[in-house]
Amino acid sequence: MKVKVIGGGFAGCEACYQLLKRGVEVTLVEMKPLKMSPAHHIETLCEVVCSNSFKSDDIGTSGGVLKAEMRLLDSLVVNVAQQTRVPAGNALAVDRYAFSQRITDTLNGFGNFTRVTRVENSLSTDGYDFVIVATGPLTDDALIGAFRNIFGDQFLYFFDAVAPIVTADSIDYDSAFAASRYGKGNADYLNCPMDRREYDEFYNALVNAETVQLKDFENNVFEGCMPIEVMAKRGADTMRFGPLRPVGLRDERTGTKPYAVLQLRKENESGTLYNLVGFQTNLKYGEQKRVFGMIPALKNAEFVRYGVMHRNTYINAPKFLNGCFQLKSDPKLFFAGQLTGVEGYMESAVSGLVAALQGFRIFSGQAPLDFTKQTITGALCAHVCTDFGEYSPMNSNFGILDPLSVNIRDKTQRKIEYAQRALQVMKNTVSFNKI
Repeated sequence: MKVKVIGGGFAGCEACYQLLKRGVEVTLVEMKPLKMSPAHHIETLCEVVCSNSFKSDDIGTSGGVLKAEMRLLDSLVVNVAQQTRVPAGNALAVDRYAFSQRITDTLNGFGNFTRVTRVENSLSTDGYDFVIVATGPLTDDALIGAFRNIFGDQFLYFFDAVAPIVTADSIDYDSAFAASRYGKGNADYLNCPMDRREYDEFYNALVNAETVQLKDFENNVFEGCMPIEVMAKRGADTMRFGPLRPVGLRDERTGTKPYAVLQLRKENESGTLYNLVGFQTNLKYGEQKRVFGMIPALKNAEFVRYGVMHRNTYINAPKFLNGCFQLKSDPKLFFAGQLTGVEGYMESAVSGLVAALQGFRIFSGQAPLDFTKQTITGALCAHVCTDFGEYSPMNSNFGILDPLSVNIRDKTQRKIEYAQRALQVMKNTVSFNKI
């Protein structure tokens, strides 16, 4: 069996691995380093372009359940993330460079793997049993024409904002304290508190700061990655119920609860860089330095990367794809990743895993798997192929699962029940089908 995968991001790399370990001859077409998108900077595959956190690893969260399901399916992305993780409380965060390098080395280690560097402009399946398109939210214009031939004008666009990164040694540690929310983890976050006066001054500066001018089609902002200045304009206290929430944190130096807190998270294992958690932004670079520098701990901060806005493109998947991420009009074409309307690192990776696994089974004469909506994996598959109202991107969450057979009032216990059911169903699926 021969398969071509277009795009070397999370979905594409996961798809390659699932096929390679099953003996398939895989050709990966990736335009880096011949051409870089605005958000990509390194030559290795599976580059982490936004936050280095893959969200919670706690089984009581939907993100934790999804990663547990992916471990049962032998996910390359989750396994390597575990190998290259950096301290981040209950979150699975990685050293982005080590993570990308190890993914690249793993794929290159297969004798049946070929990487071709070029800017793809065709969706032809000639010479391959099937093709997986995983070009991501920054799909190059060279391929957009081929997309239009299939999808017409039924494209949707939204934009992510990338959070800034500062150097560790430029942080004012006299104005910060180390702690994890509610004491979880090992004080993995560096917290930058503000009192009422400092917050009010910061808020007023933020809502009046100058932003990069967006084009008309750039104004559909995805709620899960909202620019901090957009959030601020929704109300003076909105940030204090979002990324600047002080709940679960107490400054042991003063014995008081801060009015607002910005959390910084390590960007690499050595702890030389920190990410401004939740501070995705479209502010101009000079404004970022001025406004974010009003936070006491960042008054002398050195920004090694400013936040930027970038285009994210996804298709109206329910009109074109089935639950296997397979194109209804051409069974030899599969799509995966954020192109399909899944949103998030792990969600993108699992879509690549499913597309590869289902494609392999279908073209090996086997029936495709039914992960069911009792698993996060299956529920995401259902989201992609369910035509209900206006289609929009979806993260993993318990709300997309089939309801429990019994009504459980306690919120924490209800999540545990969802998690236990999902993992049992996935274990049964993996065991019964010998995946």
